Amino acid sequence: MHPLVQIAKETVELYIRKKKIYEIREDALPEELRQRAGVFVCLKTSGLLRGCIGTFHPTEPNVAQETVRNAISAATCDPRFSCIRAEELDSLEYTVDVLTQPEPVADRSQLDPRRYGVIVQAGGRRGLLLPDLEGVDTVDEQIAIAMQKAGIAPGTEVTLYRFEVKRYH
Repeated sequence: MHPLVQIAKETVELYIRKKKIYEIREDALPEELRQRAGVFVCLKTSGLLRGCIGTFHPTEPNVAQETVRNAISAATCDPRFSCIRAEELDSLEYTVDVLTQPEPVADRSQLDPRRYGVIVQAGGRRGLLLPDLEGVDTVDEQIAIAMQKAGIAPGTEVTLYRFEVKRYH
């Protein structure tokens, strides 16, 4: 199990069971976990999404702390789902996606839903969809879902950004 996945798992279990926040000792982190990046933590049960929350840009000093923050949010704050219960913990599957810096794209031809995640922006609304998701096979589907998540009406002109992820299971 990758260290970030282990951190996500231990964070969720500690928070759900004891309402305590997993503490990261920065001096004990390997260099790879000291970098800053946006991170998404997704929780699944039997292959079905149970919670997924993340950050486009880093908000914490390193990816380990970003993972802690987003793991708690995925377990307790995803508005699509009820909070994770203690009896669910043993059946949870975890993925942690570390995002590259988003870059603007000129048009849809620079997107690929298998390789790139997408961020759509219109006014103050932004929506993000991670890459390589089951059932999302085209750029149009990817953009439409990201727009829906952001509450942007279909047909609205949007600014597009793409990013890649390192996905850990």
